[in-house]
Amino acid sequence: MKPSIDRRNVLLALAGVPAMGLLLSACNDSDARSTTAQATDAMTTSATSTEAPKPEGTVDMAKLLQPGALPDMQLGKDDAKVTIVEYASMTCPHCAHFDIVTLPDLRKKYIDTGKVRLILREFAWDPRAEAAFMLARCSKDKYFAMVDVLFHQQDNWARADDAKGALLQISKLAGFTQETFNACLTDQKLLDDIRAVKKRGEKDFGVDATPTFFINGKKYPGAMSIEEMSAIIDPLL
Repeated sequence: MKPSIDRRNVLLALAGVPAMGLLLSACNDSDARSTTAQATDAMTTSATSTEAPKPEGTVDMAKLLQPGALPDMQLGKDDAKVTIVEYASMTCPHCAHFDIVTLPDLRKKYIDTGKVRLILREFAWDPRAEAAFMLARCSKDKYFAMVDVLFHQQDNWARADDAKGALLQISKLAGFTQETFNACLTDQKLLDDIRAVKKRGEKDFGVDATPTFFINGKKYPGAMSIEEMSAIIDPLL
């Protein structure tokens, strides 16, 4: 079971959640199938394998793209032929690996050329992930920049004994003050909305591990290399 602090602000919760428990449960439920193992395999074999992973089901794209509790955060053009919806958790090492290793190539090859749009949705497993996503949302037009920084610095705050202090230092570099940091992490409506995004992903689309990608409606759990994503995307263009 993952830690949950209902009806309490994340700022207070940060002080009471041990780092080790978060990392053990970050990328999948304790009773979910082991997609983390698949993600590790993808990382180690991507250099020699370009076969497209097989999808694990399909969802209705119209339903998938319906507005949720929070506005979707998107990279790329609305009229791109391929839409990728990624459910991720900020404390998930495999999500960080995708952001750091695969996403730059995906942006260069597909997103920046207008072929693909990427929608990132919050699937926070724990209070630290919730706090990180809240700070990204409070960054407004710097959302993706904040997400990127937090993934690059994941070891420095997700593992830290003092997660609040570590997140504050990162946030100050993004222009937060102590006051705006506190205000963001005590915004109960924002916290409720982030939890609603996760709940909808679970209930409506069967998300039970991170990262999970929906590529034109087909479901692909687990981190993928740029070669694997290209093998899926290219036939759709």
